[in-house]
Amino acid sequence: MTATDRSLELINAAAQAAADKLAHDIVAYDVSDVLAITDAFLLASAPNDRQVKGIVDEIEERLLKELGAKPARREGERDGRWVLLDFVDIVVHVQHSEERVFYALERLWKDCPEIDLPEEAKATRGKGAEHAGELDGELS
Repeated sequence: MTATDRSLELINAAAQAAADKLAHDIVAYDVSDVLAITDAFLLASAPNDRQVKGIVDEIEERLLKELGAKPARREGERDGRWVLLDFVDIVVHVQHSEERVFYALERLWKDCPEIDLPEEAKATRGKGAEHAGELDGELS
């Protein structure tokens, strides 16, 4: 079993929206073989709570406008540290960079196939570590 065309369409639109809002380390996994409740996960992160919320808002707005998709559930918005958007076919996790490192969701899904994403989304890989290094330099 693999992710449906609809799921891939949603993942790609969500990844592009996240990249447009300067999310870091965007990655997606096809979890359809191991989970019955959804086809794919998208992971993205940002260095602060406000940006996490901005990324989440952009993803939600873009998927509704372009694909007519509304999340069935939205969790974690109040704190802005880890927001989950459940679109049924896909689940989007936007995490504060610290939560991303601590929870390391990639480790849980590393055996699942990675989904190819738009170039702008792929270009965000490693940006979280880059940003953390810049902050360390400012604090020194």
